[in-house]
Amino acid sequence: MNNVLLEHFFPPKEPFSPPPRLRPHKSTPALTTDEIAAALSKCSPTSALGPDGLPYSTWKQVNKINPSILLQILAPLVLLGYHPASLKSSNGVVLDKPGKPSYESPSSYRIIVLIRTFSKILERIIAARLLAAARLRGLSHPNQCASLPGLSTYDACLTLTNDVKTLQRPHLKVSSLFLDIKAGFDNVDNNTLARILREGGIPPYLVSWVLSFLGERSCTLIFQGAPGTPAPVNVGAPQGSPISPLLFLLYLAPLHFGIPRGLMISYLDDFALTVASLSYRGNIRRLQELFAKLERKASRVGFSFSVAKTGLIHWRTPSQRHSPKCASPIQVKGEMFHPSNSVQ
Repeated sequence: MNNVLLEHFFPPKEPFSPPPRLRPHKSTPALTTDEIAAALSKCSPTSALGPDGLPYSTWKQVNKINPSILLQILAPLVLLGYHPASLKSSNGVVLDKPGKPSYESPSSYRIIVLIRTFSKILERIIAARLLAAARLRGLSHPNQCASLPGLSTYDACLTLTNDVKTLQRPHLKVSSLFLDIKAGFDNVDNNTLARILREGGIPPYLVSWVLSFLGERSCTLIFQGAPGTPAPVNVGAPQGSPISPLLFLLYLAPLHFGIPRGLMISYLDDFALTVASLSYRGNIRRLQELFAKLERKASRVGFSFSVAKTGLIHWRTPSQRHSPKCASPIQVKGEMFHPSNSVQ
């Protein structure tokens, strides 16, 4: 059962190129005690513990008593762009999905991955530096929301509703297609991510650290009867990591493209394509063309869309509220989807 669950949660992937030989990166900004304190301030004392069994309160107390301790441990890792193997082990708590008729299949279970708290301190420090570098170089797309400071669910919804109303003003019909990337975090390819970061001008020490962090990871599954032994896993962007959402967003940024008389926005792995024309049928034709383009771009980085989670909305103004319901459906990958009043 342990091996079956491991293959289900961490499907085998092609090995990626190992990071280069360890060497100091001369251009690396020195780590400061302020950066460590800022990372610790974002760590919740109620967070579940990883394999080390140490709560964040321990590290906060250590840093309060003597800030040089964490600085002396973490500074060489930042300088080398290296994440040691001792910090890359995790526990995977296996939980039943409620309401399943049978629990003989691994798909009837989900996993919560718990990472060492000390590792997450370093991950938060690197995430802060990577975000600053990515924004400076324009690597994140303006229409990407979530896991970026100042861009939340509220911002995504407000952007969508504002653009819908703007497009409706010239008496155009507006429609949105909602899409969900299948197993997004798990399918991040390390080599492709490294190429995106290098070509985007991210400092070499950050690229080296990301490659080191993503490779040679291990996980110990925890469930009744589990052997309790760590196993090597290839995880893409690891669950539970403070830096994984940012890595995922940077990986997805190249999928975005402009839409004349329309809009594309994303919230982590959820995409919304919105178009306007003189008719809902015209919108359907445009949405099918745009989906085909987006699907081609996604396939180049190893992603596909979950057909079952597709949604379609034909927006109507208050004056159209009592008009006959539009019946123009859309066909996505051989399945027909009729318009809804809401999507989840």
